Amino acid sequence: MSIPAPLLKNLRLPVIAAPMFLVSGPELVLAACEEGVIGTFPALNCRTSEAYEQWLIDINERRSETAAAYGVNLIVHPSNTRLMEDGLITAKHKVPLVITSLGAVKEIVDSVHNYGGVVFHDVINARHAKKAAEAGVDGLILVAAGAGGHSGTWSPFALINEVRQFFDGTIILSGAQSTGRDLAAAIMMGADFGYMGTRFIATQEAMADQAYKDMITESSAKDITYTAAVSGIPANFLTPSLMANGLDPKVLAEAKPHAMKDMSEEAKAWKTVWSAGHGVGSIKDNPKTAELIDSLKKDFAKANESFHNHPVVSGLVVS
Repeated sequence: MSIPAPLLKNLRLPVIAAPMFLVSGPELVLAACEEGVIGTFPALNCRTSEAYEQWLIDINERRSETAAAYGVNLIVHPSNTRLMEDGLITAKHKVPLVITSLGAVKEIVDSVHNYGGVVFHDVINARHAKKAAEAGVDGLILVAAGAGGHSGTWSPFALINEVRQFFDGTIILSGAQSTGRDLAAAIMMGADFGYMGTRFIATQEAMADQAYKDMITESSAKDITYTAAVSGIPANFLTPSLMANGLDPKVLAEAKPHAMKDMSEEAKAWKTVWSAGHGVGSIKDNPKTAELIDSLKKDFAKANESFHNHPVVSGLVVS
C-alpha cells in the first residue's frame, strides 16, 4: 500500500469522490472533505479560469483544520485551451491533488511536484499506465469496466494485477463502486483508494439536475449504454437520457471513436446526455454527502469484519 503523505492527513476513509463534469462543485468537495474523504472537481466545471480560481479561494477559505485534502482534474489535451492558465492557477494555490486526464505530461507533473502536490493520472489499460508511470505520476487511477464517464473495458482484477507488475505507486480503482463492501473489495484486490463518482451524483450537494439524480436512483446496470458517439471517447451513459435526446442506443453502441470534440461542444453534449456507471443499481436515495459517507464507513467496517470472521479465513494459517 502506498498513499502519499500529503493525502493521509485527516483521511478517514480511503475514498476519492471523483471529479464529475457538470456535477462536482465546491459544496460537494467541501462536504466530502469534512467527512474525511478526498473531494475533487474538474477545473472545466468553471466557465472561465477566473471562476476556477475563485472556486479554489472559496474552498481554501471554508475548509476546516480537520478536513481531508481536495483535488482538481485537469484535461491534458490540445482541445483544452485553458490548460496552461489553469495550471498556473493550480500551482499558485498549491492544490494538494491534481488528477490529469487524456494525457500524462512530465512538465505538468514536475510543476505540481515543485510545490509539494501529488499527481494521479487516469488510465484504462496497462499501455497507458506505463506511459503515465514514465511521466512520473504518483498514482494511477485504473478505470475498469463499468465506471461512469470515460471508461475502460478491462476487468479490475486484470487491470490491477498487470499494473502492479511495473508500478509501485498509489493505485486508485474506479468502476461500479457504490457501497462500503465494494470499497473493501477494492482494497483487498490491492488498491489504495476507491474512486467513486456515480454514487455521489445523487447527493444533495451535487450540482446535477434533480431529474438526473432521479434517473440515477431509478436505474440499474441494464440501463447503461457504452458508446463513443457522444464525446468521441468511449463512455458509459444512462440509456433513458440518450433516448430523451432522440438518440438510438443500439446505433450509438456501434459507433467508432473519433477525434475529441472542441471542449465547448462536448460540454453541450454532456449537459443533456447524462453519464453513470454500472453501480447505479445500488443507489436508491438522495442523501446528504455526510450521511452517505457515514453509511460507507459503517458498511466498510462491517465488510472487513465479515471477511476476518469468515469460517475459512479465520482458520487460515500462513506459514
